[in-house]
Amino acid sequence: MTAETKPQTGADITTHGLLINGEDVPARSGRTVAVLSPSGEEVAQVAAAGVEDARAAVDAAAEAFKTWRETPPVERQKVMLRAAELLQERQGEFTELMAREVGGTPVWTAINIALSVQILQQAATLGSGPIGESYNTGGPGVASFTIREPAGVVLAISPWNAPIVLGIRAFAVAIALGNTVVLRPSEESPVTAGLALARLMADAGLPAGVLNVITNDRADAPELIESMISDDRVRRVNFTGSTAVGRKIGEVAGRNLTPALLELGGKNPLLVLDDADLDYAVDAATFSGFYNSGQICMCSDVVLVPNSLVDEFSARLARRVGGLGVGDPTQPTTVVGPLITRASAERIRGLVDSALESGAVLAAGERTDVPADASDDDAVVVAPVVLRDVPVDSELRTEEFFGPLLEVRGYDTIDEAVEMMNGTGYGLSAGIITSNMGRGWEIAPRIQAGSVHVGDQTVADHAAVPFGGMGKSGFGKFGGFREEEFFTETRWITLQAAHAQYPL
Repeated sequence: MTAETKPQTGADITTHGLLINGEDVPARSGRTVAVLSPSGEEVAQVAAAGVEDARAAVDAAAEAFKTWRETPPVERQKVMLRAAELLQERQGEFTELMAREVGGTPVWTAINIALSVQILQQAATLGSGPIGESYNTGGPGVASFTIREPAGVVLAISPWNAPIVLGIRAFAVAIALGNTVVLRPSEESPVTAGLALARLMADAGLPAGVLNVITNDRADAPELIESMISDDRVRRVNFTGSTAVGRKIGEVAGRNLTPALLELGGKNPLLVLDDADLDYAVDAATFSGFYNSGQICMCSDVVLVPNSLVDEFSARLARRVGGLGVGDPTQPTTVVGPLITRASAERIRGLVDSALESGAVLAAGERTDVPADASDDDAVVVAPVVLRDVPVDSELRTEEFFGPLLEVRGYDTIDEAVEMMNGTGYGLSAGIITSNMGRGWEIAPRIQAGSVHVGDQTVADHAAVPFGGMGKSGFGKFGGFREEEFFTETRWITLQAAHAQYPL
C-alpha cells in the first residue's frame, strides 16, 4: 500500500529511505510504502524503490567492491566481531522492532540474536582461512594451484519470519570474504531485516557501499529483483523464502547464468519410534510444531507415530498444547503469537476447516471461526491446532502450513513411515525421536532431507555446518565451508619456470 493511499497516522511513524552508498536517500520517484504490523497497524514508512534505485544500489556495491576486496582480512574480521558485540548490546531495540513489525516474542528475538552473533563470529574466521590448494599436475619447474577470490556484487533477499538471523545470514559471510551486497529484505520486515541491520554494520565500521539496502512496494518486487539479477555486475544471488518465489528467482538467475543459493519451504516430518519416551516426544513435537507460531521453515508439519501409540500420544500432546500461552507477543509467557498477516491466519483457518469437513479429527484446539466483530489483534492469532485422521487427498498432506497447526499420523512399519516422510517432494529437515540411537542412525540416511536430527526435533541450526534443502526445499547450502565456496570464484593458475615443449 503506497503512502498516497495510506498516509502516516502519527508522530511515532518513522520514514526510512533507501540505504545506498552509506546514505539514507529517498526513492527517485518520491514514493513510499507503509509497513504494517500483523494486526494492520502502520508502524513505519519506507522508500518504494524503482529500477533506477536498484541500479544505483548495484552501482554503489560495484564501486565499493574495488576497494573492499583488497581490504586485509583482519580489518574485515574486526567489523564482524564488533557487529556481534553491538547486536548483543541492542537486544532491547531489536526486541521492540520484531514485536512491532512481525509479532515476534522476546524469546524468539533472543534466539535470533544469539544465532546471528554465532554467524558473525563464524564469518569473522573465514576471511583469513585457506584461499586455495596446490596440485602436482606437471614435472620439475611447474607449479599448479587454485585460488579463491571474492565473486563480486551479491544480491541477498531475506525473509520476515526470522528477520535478524536470516537477514544477517544473507550477507555476513559474503561480506567477510570480500564481496559487496545489495540486500532486499521482505516487505513485511524491511526495517528489522534490512535497514536496522545495515546501520548496525555501519556502526561496526563497515565502509559505505559494501552493504546497501533496497526496500519496495510489493507490486514492484518482480521487476525490481529481475532487474538486479539481470545486471552483469551481480555475480551471486541468495534467497530464503517460499518455494513458489524461489522457483521464479531460480528461473531468472538461470537465464542470466548467475549462481543462486535457494533455501525454500519445508514439509518437515517428526518420526516417533515405538521405543521413544512419549513425554519427551510430546515436548519435541510441541516445540517444533508451535514455536514462533509455526512460522519457521524447519517447523514440523506432521508427527508420525506407531498406530499402537497414536491415541496415547495424541492425548498427551493435546494436554501439552492446551497449556501454551497464546496472544500478545510482548508477554513473556506467550508462545503462540500473531501470524504475520490476517490473510495468513485466514489461510490456516481455511486449511483446518477444509480438513475437518473432509473427515479429519480435531485432537487439540477449536474450530477456527473468528467472530465478525473480532479485533484486528484477535483476527491474526490462531490458537494451536492438532489434527488426526487427515484424508490422504487433503492439502494439509502436501503443502507447507507455516502456522500453528500440526498433524498426527499413524504408521505400521518403518518402511511405511519413511515412504510418507519422503512423499511430499520437500526435503528440508526431519527429526527422529527414539531411545535407541542405533535404530535412528539406520533410518536417518533413508530420509531425503538436508538435515536429519536423531534424538531431536526438526528445528535446529548452527553457523558452522552446511544448511539447506533438497527437492522443493531448494539447493545450495548456507553455513560452513559450502557457503565460502559459493561466495568465491575458484581459479586455476600455473607457473611454468622452464620452456614448455609443444607437439608442433
